[in-house]
Amino acid sequence: MASLVAWRERRTLGGGAMAATGLLLVMFAVYALHEPSALSMFGMSNLLNNMIVLALAAAGLTLVVLCGELDLSGPGIIAIANVVVATTSAGSLGPLGSFVAVLAIGLVVGGLNGVLVAYLRLQSLAVTLGTLIACQGIALLILPAPGGEVVEEIAYGITGDLFGVPVPAILLALALAFWLLLKQSRLGIALYAVGTDEAAARLSGLNVRATKLLAFILAGLFYALAGFVFSAEIGSGDPRISDSFLLFMFAAVAIGGTSLMGGRGGIVGTLAGAAILTVLQKMLFALGVADFYTNIFNGIMMILAILFGQLSALLARGPRGRQAR
Repeated sequence: MASLVAWRERRTLGGGAMAATGLLLVMFAVYALHEPSALSMFGMSNLLNNMIVLALAAAGLTLVVLCGELDLSGPGIIAIANVVVATTSAGSLGPLGSFVAVLAIGLVVGGLNGVLVAYLRLQSLAVTLGTLIACQGIALLILPAPGGEVVEEIAYGITGDLFGVPVPAILLALALAFWLLLKQSRLGIALYAVGTDEAAARLSGLNVRATKLLAFILAGLFYALAGFVFSAEIGSGDPRISDSFLLFMFAAVAIGGTSLMGGRGGIVGTLAGAAILTVLQKMLFALGVADFYTNIFNGIMMILAILFGQLSALLARGPRGRQAR
């Protein structure tokens, strides 16, 4: 019980998320000073539409990282989701059927990753790299070249407003609410416990295998939802559209204060990290900085975020923890 209390206290260390939120506010202020339309309803809606896919995908990745594993399969699930929506939403399945199919794909791929990692004890990096490649190949089989059509019900339903509120803002609020509920549950405690010390978590009576399996399944569902939203935004299918997502997903997680070693962080910081990466591009464009500098800044920010996370962890341990180390 004492160890569970310690893990619960460890969860509350939100220094990374707070730092990411502070950085986001500063960057947005600079952006707004040079782009007056940033504060308009159109500007805010455009910003939310630009960040929502990355935010959802990185949120799923966060759940796996928290329990001490890695997941590279996200872009592959997004690719399959995109081509499935583009080839079925205007056909026999319709909008609702394509949405259910996409979630089923995320569930199956996430479950497969979880079984291979948690129960067969294979390395998560190798397993999810394999599923990434397999999913990208399946996406090419379904739609060999860009094309297809996403019906207007999906396109306008996701990118539009609901009672005056942008739908991406509603999706972000739902993701945040899900996380706030999850981290108070036994599964949420288990995610941190397993990521902090898997052996100690097992001795405390937590089901380590089930925890990892559920983390991968939830991640797969998040990736599938991100792919569905992405399809609505681009209005068609492209099996290679998500190839560049992986690095940005990990960058959002790291910038948001989640330790890539597991056991520390959360989705709140990840959402802030995704917003930072999105605002960074807009800020640099507003300042007249060439596009190719964006990746340089992204990389620097990711490295600084990891360094800040390590320093926060050392400070959180206190003098005794540092001496033991």
